[in-house]
Amino acid sequence: MIAIICRIFCLVTLVSNFVLQSSFASDKDLIKQSSSAVEEVQSERQDPQSQIMVHLYFSDRLGNYLQAEERSLSSVTHAVEKGRLIVKALIKGPKTDLIRTIPTGTRLNAFYLGPGGRAYVDLSETVMNDSPGGSRSELLTVYSIVNSLILNIPEIKAVKILINGRETPTLAGHIDNRYSFTSDMLLIR
Repeated sequence: MIAIICRIFCLVTLVSNFVLQSSFASDKDLIKQSSSAVEEVQSERQDPQSQIMVHLYFSDRLGNYLQAEERSLSSVTHAVEKGRLIVKALIKGPKTDLIRTIPTGTRLNAFYLGPGGRAYVDLSETVMNDSPGGSRSELLTVYSIVNSLILNIPEIKAVKILINGRETPTLAGHIDNRYSFTSDMLLIR
């Protein structure tokens, strides 16, 4: 009888610990849990021949503001896949005389869409290590990503940038990266 009571107590303890841990899940936990959902999204693509027009934001020649470059991307049905395509296009850089805002060699590790329309962009450390430096350059890097996503995907309301799956205080020492960003139209010319 005592053995049964001990087993029940252990089971109740395990279940309650699981429930407590689940209820206090952080943004990082949410990202890990949603990886299987992202894999399901990849199968929701439309006809690969159909295209959509998006505006990608790159630096102007003087490095002061962002300018839009119209780009044709494969049409997809889900915001996560569209976001992934936009970030990959930003990483490839502009096709016009605009200046890239994300260093060459940067990889998109993951892209997730969480509750409340918050997008998570997980980039490789190259975006930090190969940054040209300076607060304006870092500002343009952040808002190149943020504005390109929010202004092209209505489901996205805010963007959180991660490096190798983790939060970082800044990308290059200037812009506070601990919180999510919303679009900044004042940077666009």
